[in-house]
Amino acid sequence: MPEIHLDFEKPIVELKKKIQELHDFSQSNQIDVTSELAALNERLNQTMKEIYSSLSPWQRVQLARHPERPYTLDYVERLFTDFMEFSGDRRFRDDKAIVGGFAKFHNKPVMIIGTQKGRDMRSNVYRNFGWPSPEGYRKAMRLMQLADRAGVPVITFIDTPGAFPGIASEERHIAEAIAVNLRDMFALRVPVLSIIIGEGGSGGAIGIGVGNRILIMENAYYSVITPEGCAAILWKDRKFAPQAADALQLTAEKLLQLGIADEIIPEPFGGAQRNVDQAAQLLSESIARNLFELRKMSPAKLKEQRYQKFRAMGCFEENPPESAEAVPEEKAEKEVKE
Repeated sequence: MPEIHLDFEKPIVELKKKIQELHDFSQSNQIDVTSELAALNERLNQTMKEIYSSLSPWQRVQLARHPERPYTLDYVERLFTDFMEFSGDRRFRDDKAIVGGFAKFHNKPVMIIGTQKGRDMRSNVYRNFGWPSPEGYRKAMRLMQLADRAGVPVITFIDTPGAFPGIASEERHIAEAIAVNLRDMFALRVPVLSIIIGEGGSGGAIGIGVGNRILIMENAYYSVITPEGCAAILWKDRKFAPQAADALQLTAEKLLQLGIADEIIPEPFGGAQRNVDQAAQLLSESIARNLFELRKMSPAKLKEQRYQKFRAMGCFEENPPESAEAVPEEKAEKEVKE
């Protein structure tokens, strides 16, 4: 399968092509081009450094959606053992866009829950393109409550553009399902670790994202709405998605500054898809460190910390400009009376 490249990676692709052509020419004609190859490789490394060190928010979104980027089950396969997948919400059906079950992490039991996309058309249809339905969130909550009774930490992996917005989803009360999850996740007495590994879109993400710690991978994003959805509302045209991405403050760095994300998990140079095993190792180190800290907290402390964390979100203070003239209390009272 040919490697997939994004638009902003074209200079890298062209240089790699030139290097391959020069290498093939050298092999077929028995000509030493070592110095030329070294110069091109140096130029390639410099180009990659320039591109990946200055990515725009929209380019980060594109990397988060890269079709070769590792998904939840890719990390489960590499990081956990004895994974036992559970199915169904015990009310309607099993939603394949959300997977979950017990597993072991460093020989200790955990509950894994995550959104899952497909790799091709057939698997994407099977996974509903990563758009969870109401029964997916009800399944997730069922598994979280099971983990709560067992005293097992919950780890959620978030990678979805949002909850499924279709008529059938509305008929089965998608908003209510997400709202119930938000309410009941605050009542969990076990550590909850929420990790955005790709897309973190809208209520579809927050429906399994009420964690004591919110971690985000370097090239993932977390937003109240997708850039395309924002552009369609504000500019009436989805082509303004790059401008919307700038305005939404959705990158890992911005989320850390705003206090929404607690930690940024670094990725291999160029994105997690370039070295899945290395990305999994970096993720494993972060999970181990955060679980170790959260396991020290009592059930009451975990609930209180989770509550206070989300209560603090969206609280801002704005000071008037220094040049603004303060209105004396007497003058203000007089103006009110008049």
